[in-house]
Amino acid sequence: MKYPLLLLICLLTFNVNAQKTTTQDSIKIFYDELFSALKIGYLHKKAVNWPLVESETKQNLAQYRSFKNSLDEIKPLFNKIKATHCLVYYKQDKYSATRKTISKDDYSEQWKKKYDSKPGFEVKMLNGKYGYILMPGMVFFDTSPKNIHQIAQPLYDQIAQIKTQNKPEGWIIDLRFNTGGNSRPMLLALYDFLGDHDIGGSLNVNKKQDRKIKLSKGRYIDNAKSISYITPTGALLDKAKVAIITGVLTGSSGEVTALAFKGRANTTFIGGNTAGFTTGNISWPLPFDITMALTSSYDSDRNGNYYEQIIPDIAVSKQDNFDDLLLDKNIQEAIKFIMPTE
Repeated sequence: MKYPLLLLICLLTFNVNAQKTTTQDSIKIFYDELFSALKIGYLHKKAVNWPLVESETKQNLAQYRSFKNSLDEIKPLFNKIKATHCLVYYKQDKYSATRKTISKDDYSEQWKKKYDSKPGFEVKMLNGKYGYILMPGMVFFDTSPKNIHQIAQPLYDQIAQIKTQNKPEGWIIDLRFNTGGNSRPMLLALYDFLGDHDIGGSLNVNKKQDRKIKLSKGRYIDNAKSISYITPTGALLDKAKVAIITGVLTGSSGEVTALAFKGRANTTFIGGNTAGFTTGNISWPLPFDITMALTSSYDSDRNGNYYEQIIPDIAVSKQDNFDDLLLDKNIQEAIKFIMPTE
């Protein structure tokens, strides 16, 4: 009977010790890996006083009694290093630097109503003449070629169906609700409009291009490496008239998608200035099934140009109408561009 009792005492002792150390150990493990990732991959890593920032962060971390609560320290950390586009995803929560507040003066009631409905992808005809595509943000963590293809192909197919059956006079691509995510399935879905061309790239900290992105025969190619693909059908639309609509919350992947149309013929930009998250993020795994979107580059257009934000050719502010798109001022301006006599 002594041995089972001894085993029980040992287990109890181990559990008690584990309870005393687990929270702070977890916090240390996570933040050590977070700092390591930032020092390796963060775009502005050389501008940060890492010893000072680490020391201040570790002092602040000593106050936390739960691992989840310790993640609140990410915001002041990212603020200090000006990592305004970095994001940390933990379960259903995300952590970032302090973001610019969007006030009621920045958007219309119609925009807010549509935004609150969490709009998804849409493609349809307007007035029997114009193809309309609403391309929302798309946040997901499985970035395998298979998953990107599985997301992009159905979107492409819906556009191709309208292209084939309705033969629109021109197209309107609405990015007003594209607040971020992964741009690859978006760009693959829009392959017909972009064609077999360079569509963008990335710049290093000195704003020199170090990577090119292009589409070719339905494939998304990043620095000569094929990342994923769609199976295209029918004729390309790379000469068709296209109006891109942007707004105050068009950001990150929404801006990358808009940038892909910079330098394209027969294209205009309508709406509001974009959010200004024109830096490239990579997905970086962290302990405890946490993922960080780590800012590692600047985004560029097909010609290597950088834009702090995208400023439309035709400015339209707070004249949205999603109950009747033909009464939407952005859409009306797009139709004027596509059919000047309308």
